Amino acid sequence: MRPLTESNALELLTATLQRDYVKDQGELELNFTHPWTAPTLPDAPLSLKILELPTAGVTPSFIVRFQICTANQTLGTWQASVQAHVWRKVWVAHSNLRRGDSIAGADVARERRDILNLHDALAVFADDDSSLELAESVPAGVPLLARMIQARPVIHRGQTANALVQDGALNITLKVQALEDGAPGQIIRARNPVSQRYLSGRVLDANTIQIFL
Repeated sequence: MRPLTESNALELLTATLQRDYVKDQGELELNFTHPWTAPTLPDAPLSLKILELPTAGVTPSFIVRFQICTANQTLGTWQASVQAHVWRKVWVAHSNLRRGDSIAGADVARERRDILNLHDALAVFADDDSSLELAESVPAGVPLLARMIQARPVIHRGQTANALVQDGALNITLKVQALEDGAPGQIIRARNPVSQRYLSGRVLDANTIQIFL
């Protein structure tokens, strides 16, 4: 027999919650909010099973019920109040960033942050990606979220572009005027300056729009 110390209990609980709930979101860190009374358990490999967790899952502060077992028997049920952090390397603005600034060369750096209080998806990008820009201004010290990043427009409102019209085996090219900005893959509105007809098409590159009939 041996006592299950606080560090042993936290190790078991952290490993189980990491595997089954936090997964690859980040590195889970737990601490008990009340002193742990060490039970005396068999000196054998132990496993932990989560019995009850809040509906929201792992949050900054929550209560969890769990069982501890050996390979052959359940040793008991415990309830604990814990504080949690989920650490992850995220992109953070090091100075005030302006809407429309390119990600390439922006004053950002990866920092280890607790993401449990971040409810939106985090931005994922390469720091030299010139195809992306900021969709909104970001104050210094704020982590970059996915909604703050957008594809950089390659066609701009008022620009004359080549419109590629495909109708079966027939390909037609004509000049159109873009009515809004667009990044590759985005659908934008355009106008035929001769017929004044309004069209919609997908941006292919900085000079070409694929028109839908």
